[in-house]
Amino acid sequence: MTTIAVIDCGIGNLRSVQKMLERLGATAPIVGAPSELEQCDGIILPGVGAFREAMRKLDESGMSSGVRERVRKHGKPILGICLGMQLLARDSTESGQHLGLGLIDAVVRPLDVNSHRDWAGRKLTLPHIGWNSVTARSDSRLFAGIPPASDFYFVHSYHVICQDNDTAAAHATYGDEFVSAIDTGNVFAAQFHPEKSQLPGQQLLRNFVELVAAETGSET
Repeated sequence: MTTIAVIDCGIGNLRSVQKMLERLGATAPIVGAPSELEQCDGIILPGVGAFREAMRKLDESGMSSGVRERVRKHGKPILGICLGMQLLARDSTESGQHLGLGLIDAVVRPLDVNSHRDWAGRKLTLPHIGWNSVTARSDSRLFAGIPPASDFYFVHSYHVICQDNDTAAAHATYGDEFVSAIDTGNVFAAQFHPEKSQLPGQQLLRNFVELVAAETGSET
């Protein structure tokens, strides 16, 4: 059976991600120590809240180096969700300048909504909360079987800026267009919450479980 570690970085509802993975046929232990990653076929890094506090938790527990080793050295697939997507980047300017995991060549910066208004003429505000249409690359493994321009649920004020456009799997628009998903090598991410996004989100998580199983030769 495919085992996907759900990393506890001290922030977020880990149980909702765990339950969805279990519903899809995977074993999904919540882990907080690097040694617990050794028997896992894939990794999910979920999270909501502050970049600085999440990275501090990962650094103090040793999970930062543990995750880097499993992903870089051992080629384990990883999926970052919401804040977890941002933690994969090189750095963030949220509440100062802070280093991330550096698993993608990208930086995290605030959404720029100052000069934008919604359909009713109201100024856009932060955070960006609610359902939004996502436009995905046709060849993205994460979005296989998901109808074009499907809606996903977002909660965020910062976004990931990729240095290589090929890293991005999908985009959405809130004021300006921003990267809403990553698909590069064995690194995947979603700025939205698939576990809160009904059938499209369930399909995205199913796709990740299946690609982990295919990469590792495990079974779901």
